Amino acid sequence: MKTNLLIAIATALFLSPVATADDQQKDDHKHDDHKHEAKAGPNGGKILHEVEPHAELFVTKDRKIQMTFLDDHGKAIPPADQRISIICGKRSAPTSMKFEKKESFFLSDKALPKGMNIPTIVRIKSKLGAKTVTIRFNLNLEDCPGCKYLEYACICEHANDDHKKDQKK
Repeated sequence: MKTNLLIAIATALFLSPVATADDQQKDDHKHDDHKHEAKAGPNGGKILHEVEPHAELFVTKDRKIQMTFLDDHGKAIPPADQRISIICGKRSAPTSMKFEKKESFFLSDKALPKGMNIPTIVRIKSKLGAKTVTIRFNLNLEDCPGCKYLEYACICEHANDDHKKDQKK
């Protein structure tokens, strides 16, 4: 009798965490499936959905980075206590950028390094005491053949392979 009771308790204890982990995995999977509508920011830049409030990364004509934080309607909000840093370029000679607060956005202190496809790491702390969010991507400054934006902010939802085919034509 005691053996059956011990087996029942052990089974319940063993299966309980598995069910919880499985439920959590299903919830995470649903969140991962959620895709944001392809939409450029108010300045024509890339919207970073990984951070709250969302931020728009925009490359200016002088190759500096402008970061604008957005409200729920995609409109610019005044900078607050956000902290931003970017490291980009070659690993052997990276460019580290700091950001200065302007009236309605943050602007990098340096221009991007030479090149059209730049490995980039963006680090954003949305407010004091918040966890820093790290976002990694290649900042592709080539023209998109399918929309009016540069590749890094493309909204035409094409596959990268399609771009390579279009560019060869």
